[in-house]
Amino acid sequence: MTDPSHVLVTGGAGFIGSHLVDLLLERGVDVTVLDKLTYAGTRENLRTHEGNRALRFVQGDVADPSSVEPLVADADHVIHAAAESFVDRSIADSRVFVETNVLGTQVVLEACRRADTPLVFVSTDEVYGSRAEGRFTEADPLRPNSPYAASKAGADLLCRSSHVTYGLPVTVARGTNAYGPRQHPEKAIPVYALAALEGRPIPVYGDGSNRREWLFVRDFARGILAVMDGGVAGGLYNLGGGSELPNLELAARVCALAGAPESLIELVPDRPGHDFRYSLDWSKLAALGWEPETSFDDGLAQTVEWYRSHARQEVSR
Repeated sequence: MTDPSHVLVTGGAGFIGSHLVDLLLERGVDVTVLDKLTYAGTRENLRTHEGNRALRFVQGDVADPSSVEPLVADADHVIHAAAESFVDRSIADSRVFVETNVLGTQVVLEACRRADTPLVFVSTDEVYGSRAEGRFTEADPLRPNSPYAASKAGADLLCRSSHVTYGLPVTVARGTNAYGPRQHPEKAIPVYALAALEGRPIPVYGDGSNRREWLFVRDFARGILAVMDGGVAGGLYNLGGGSELPNLELAARVCALAGAPESLIELVPDRPGHDFRYSLDWSKLAALGWEPETSFDDGLAQTVEWYRSHARQEVSR
């Protein structure tokens, strides 16, 4: 496949999407961003590219064919990163997750089918459910446990059906937990960092033993581009390679970097359906030539410092 010269990034004003935009523009690729600008997306994430004629921003909804179809037709490749992604919000009200993550993906897939435009879908490790030990491979069944994970699994399966039924050149990247600058403050590491920096209680669910695998967002975005560059149409690629640790240890590390006492850590009632652990076998992605570049210690230090300098702005979002 030839290198794309114009990529459409849905959700490009969000956390992962904006880092994808950074990397694509560094490559000299023209980029169109389609973003609804919900609470989790902001033009501020793209501010460093103001005036760059290679970047075009369009405010619109991925579930609206009239917004999506002309942009897909004008692109060489699509990276579909737009999503509702916060598990707690999905537990409180799942409707918007189905509308954006399932219907929105169907609209993007149909537009890509009509235009014969290749697509990378940004999925999640949460589609597999929880695993006490070992690592998930791409051959494992999908057993989502939260409304968010179920909506992403539905979108994931729509991608498969579009390839099998229509021959659409779509690949799927199932990513682990990304972290880094510009993440919305509702997510775990920003919650811990902002609370520690401000001397507030740091809420940790349950007994703090739930484990997550963390991957620095720039490495995460590099992995998605590796799938775009070298992934096989119809292929699934686990985007792992991060560092795994219990949430309680994560909170303690954030405290150390923020110069805050661990006594701020407060165990709070667990959320419903809380998956205990995720871990991914990412050997297929490694075979494409990708590996992480940022260690967890360096990435976490960069992240806490970013929230130190952006604390007031992030709390107001």
